[in-house]
Amino acid sequence: MTDPRAPLTESLEVLLRFGALMLRAGDTAFRVRDAMHRLAQALGIERLEVELSTVGLTATGWTGGEATTLTRETGPPGVDASKIAALEELSLGAAAGLDTATLGAELDRIEKAAPLHGLLPVALSMAVASTAFSYLNGGDLLATGAAAVSGGIGQAARTLLSRQGFNQFAMTALCAVLASGLYCLIVIGFGVRTFAFAHAIGFISSVLFLVPGFPLVAALLDLTQHQTKAGVTRLFYGVLLTLSAACGMSVVAMLAGLAPAPAAPPPGAIEPLTVLGRALACLAGGYGYGILFNNPHRTVLAVALLSMVGNEVRLGLHDLGLALPQATFFGALAVGLGASLVRGRLHAPRIALTVPSIIMMTPGLFAFQTIVFLNQGKSLAAVEAAATCGFAVGGMAMGLVASRFLTERQWRYER
Repeated sequence: MTDPRAPLTESLEVLLRFGALMLRAGDTAFRVRDAMHRLAQALGIERLEVELSTVGLTATGWTGGEATTLTRETGPPGVDASKIAALEELSLGAAAGLDTATLGAELDRIEKAAPLHGLLPVALSMAVASTAFSYLNGGDLLATGAAAVSGGIGQAARTLLSRQGFNQFAMTALCAVLASGLYCLIVIGFGVRTFAFAHAIGFISSVLFLVPGFPLVAALLDLTQHQTKAGVTRLFYGVLLTLSAACGMSVVAMLAGLAPAPAAPPPGAIEPLTVLGRALACLAGGYGYGILFNNPHRTVLAVALLSMVGNEVRLGLHDLGLALPQATFFGALAVGLGASLVRGRLHAPRIALTVPSIIMMTPGLFAFQTIVFLNQGKSLAAVEAAATCGFAVGGMAMGLVASRFLTERQWRYER
């Protein structure tokens, strides 16, 4: 006897597969929920309830008085902006009468799509981004060059380990040791025995590629949209990745005997040549991160421009005396508002434009101070540096959230 719920079961299976692919690519849970509801209507499901987290999905569908509940594991998370864009476009273009075979074939095509950028371009992009970050924050020629070499090699190692399915947390720690250790060897090889401010900046720049920007920002966005389960699990995932990188860097900092470097005071004015140099550095760094997250070149260019504008706002306000967290908030707000203007023309998800654009705002020096002070047992100083770092990172995320409240009605009102 044929089960009358078989068609509903097939529809839910393909819907759960779609949702799992979106979550694994790094999209926010509330976007995944919206996309699944659009596809459910196209598949003829009368009502759909979904519960999401980064480790699994559960969906209940109703059709013709019959209800079916299915669950599916998500799998290890990652970041792939091109897959996010393709999956969102698939849901937006779905029309009534869509069948599960057609949807399944489209998912096969998206899942099997090769990365847009190979190992060498991605490694070079991180070398460029590390160079730009070091220059922006005051690294000298030696520190900047060493950061470029170690950052590029570290990213190449991470890509190779990721292709082998290596544990993400162990991989992050190992790559942190590799990149920061190589940086120290290069700098020490040129006769440096005491790390000054510029060398501390280079040390952090060498591991900038390990910053888990996508999961941390996506977690906060989910929490503000009441996707608590997904937001909390993603937040802890991002925090654990950060701790893994910090542990690897701590080992190197301890072996190298690094000392904390004080932050340079704001100049109190904006110099035209400084603005021009920053613009070029931000443009290059944003372009590098756009490639890292597997965006197409048109989107990568938009990311570079947004990074340039946002960082000029942040650094300009900080030069004039505004505290770093508040300046970072306004810089991220500028990025978010800019992304609202261009995402429709590019057919790109907002998160694929905004997150790569704000990574260059990472408060690297205060992260360095936190690690070194903890190694030295100076808990109070470590907490102070960590608080400044945390508020600056929070400013990055909250600036993006504020831009959504200003530009999207669904964020201003509860549903």
